[in-house]
Amino acid sequence: MSAPRLARLTALGGAAALALSLLSAAAPQAALAHHAGSAPGPVNAQTTFGWGRPQWQDEFEYAKRARHWDVSGRGNVRNQFGQLTLNTGRRGDTTATLDRRGHATGRWEIRLRSHRYGSGHTNYRVQTELVPAGDRRQACGARNVALESYRLSRSHADFWIRAHHRQFTASKRLNLSNDRWHTFGVEVTRHRITWFVDAHAVRTERRPKARSGVPLTVRFRMDAKPGARMNQSRMQMDWLRYYDLHRPNRKSTAAPRTHKSTYQRTC
Repeated sequence: MSAPRLARLTALGGAAALALSLLSAAAPQAALAHHAGSAPGPVNAQTTFGWGRPQWQDEFEYAKRARHWDVSGRGNVRNQFGQLTLNTGRRGDTTATLDRRGHATGRWEIRLRSHRYGSGHTNYRVQTELVPAGDRRQACGARNVALESYRLSRSHADFWIRAHHRQFTASKRLNLSNDRWHTFGVEVTRHRITWFVDAHAVRTERRPKARSGVPLTVRFRMDAKPGARMNQSRMQMDWLRYYDLHRPNRKSTAAPRTHKSTYQRTC
């Protein structure tokens, strides 16, 4: 082999080895970035736990008016760029409740982000709950299950079940800065309730007194402190999906249980 050709082959081999080493070094960082990035969603509880196709979903892609939603409060609710958006004013709650037949069991999952437009006043609480469907008695929140509830500017989300005078609560630290996407889900069976955050089972409650058996529907809420001037904010949902329980979970839902206490606002 001629000396010039040997030199060219040696140079090509060195370049290939360098490229391979760079790819190997970057691979762990890429995996970390995928898990810790600002837009979870392709990986969610449905894909991770094998729930199959949703029985019902809203991708918020068409009409500007939010269909299937009962709206109340001082802000406005609309479909905006494929997202259900609850925009607040400077005072009062803004609420959107799904006007569909409820389910006593099943799996609900959302993809959510929020944004606070200023500071200096009181921060809104961003909240998604399962509430009694239709004209069933609401009992001042004593039959609700929260997928998530967090105060803007805080770094943890709360979860709860309220069953008459009993309350079962938990929380999880999260990056909840402006426009940070997360997926939140809850699975309600006849034997347990499990919460999911970004495709991980984070809490499971099995105590029988935590379950009401009431058909439930979804309510999104920007919750204001009564009488306070609030920092204008919004919450946006990229999608909402409901699944039945026909497919078993293909991964364990084992997780720590919640903290039991008394709920005093029932009526």
